[in-house]
Amino acid sequence: MSSMLIKNGRIIDGTGAAGFSADLLVKDGKIAAIGTIDQPADKVIDAAGLVVAPGFIDTHSHSDLDVLLRPQVLPKIMQGITTELLGQDGVSMAPLPTQYISSWRKNLAGLDGDTEQIDWTYETTENYLKMIEAAKPGLNEMYLVPHGNIRMEAMGLDNRLPTEEEIEKMKAITRREMEAGAMGLSTGLIYIPCAYSESREIIEMCKVVAEYDGVFVIHQRSEADTILDSMKEVIEIGRKSGVKVHWSHFKVCGKQNWDKIDAVLELLDEAKKEGITVSFDQYPYVAGSTMMGAILPPWVHDGGTNKAVERLADPELRKKMVHDMENGIPGWDNFVDFAGFENIYVTSVKTEKNADAVGLSIVELAEKRGVDPYTAAFDLLMEEENAVGMVDFYGTEEHVKRFMMRPEMNACTDGLLCPGKPHPRLYGSFVRILGKYVREEKLMSLEEGVHKMTGKPASVLSLKDRGTLTVGNWADITIFDPETVIDKGTFTDPIQFPEGIAYVIVNGEVAVDHGKHTGALNGQVVRHKKS
Repeated sequence: MSSMLIKNGRIIDGTGAAGFSADLLVKDGKIAAIGTIDQPADKVIDAAGLVVAPGFIDTHSHSDLDVLLRPQVLPKIMQGITTELLGQDGVSMAPLPTQYISSWRKNLAGLDGDTEQIDWTYETTENYLKMIEAAKPGLNEMYLVPHGNIRMEAMGLDNRLPTEEEIEKMKAITRREMEAGAMGLSTGLIYIPCAYSESREIIEMCKVVAEYDGVFVIHQRSEADTILDSMKEVIEIGRKSGVKVHWSHFKVCGKQNWDKIDAVLELLDEAKKEGITVSFDQYPYVAGSTMMGAILPPWVHDGGTNKAVERLADPELRKKMVHDMENGIPGWDNFVDFAGFENIYVTSVKTEKNADAVGLSIVELAEKRGVDPYTAAFDLLMEEENAVGMVDFYGTEEHVKRFMMRPEMNACTDGLLCPGKPHPRLYGSFVRILGKYVREEKLMSLEEGVHKMTGKPASVLSLKDRGTLTVGNWADITIFDPETVIDKGTFTDPIQFPEGIAYVIVNGEVAVDHGKHTGALNGQVVRHKKS
């Protein structure tokens, strides 16, 4: 029986309750005792002056492919994250019918990257999760079944509504993947093919998810001009399906929409009064990040990435794209409108040919190429076959703080692990909250900050044995210095591990020791269990 004793630390247990001084004993991967403990152990950690907290839980992660290639997932574990939720935005790894592998890899590349180093013929969530287990992940991995993958298996990638038979097929696929252990369903209604759907097909799938007490995680249809209608759509899905609703990366984009924030929060309050379970996650920055293909009108992607690349090569269709991007399409979030080319930066590309674009805004890239910004963006997306990442600046610190203080909020990274210059949230979201917003700005207590990273996300996902320091729970533990913990990455130099994370323990094994990774790979695939 292996044992570990953590002595002299300040226990902040993840529930939001006041911290207290105590020792903590770990045996066989689980928390065995908390209190004054005077007994020998195989390993002793002196946590004097440090906080002993539950391991952090990232409810919006894009390590889906990277965990198979680099299973330590260093950007996460080094900031204290011990559990993450994959399968986001309705666009992920599984299910993946073999006939769509080529097209889907291109669609996925801007979010999760691409590689020839894995066998892409796994087909189902069950087989994908077995691949993660075989890779021996460094942290605990959970999975949402993505709406776009379900839709692709049921009806392909075309821009049309499903037949009744196809809706039934989507429900059957959802049930199969929930049985395989998915935590719930995700969608991204700005991404293809999810954007082609109406509420009804989502409601029908969510009814299945609700049977399993799973969660519905949504990148809503609009975070900008039509955000109020978008919020109402999401709430209606929750109302009609009975599913628990969780908004991804909650925000309001664009200066012209900041006056909608009060109304957005009122809708949350009204939904809760009605009895709908609502929550959201947030990364603590004023800029977002996604695949650059999202700047294109939805019709460009009709039929998949290969069709989009063909359209980008057509001068007449480029004119139509420019028209739609300058004039808008009802219900479509137009990144160029709410952020502007000057505030959209290239973070990753696939080929060496365009490596010089990484780190430049679209305006800077256009100047470098000697073309207008539209041409620069279209050429880049065409040449890279849509495998381009971006950062876009959309908000203010005041708004970040206002959303952070909401009781529905828990922390996330939403970090893209593609090569290049990723958004600094990948390396710093959780420690930024502890250092900047808790210690420096005193926006909330340390106990509340830790709760929003641990107990709160655990409750959203119905995790019974993680998220709090409770006897019997798995020993996922992060030990940090509350006086020094801080993020180090910037938008110009993002790939920097944080300061102040002393130890990280995953299922009872030390993965970070004195701020250095030990090489431990002791994570588990956490499958949802029907309540």
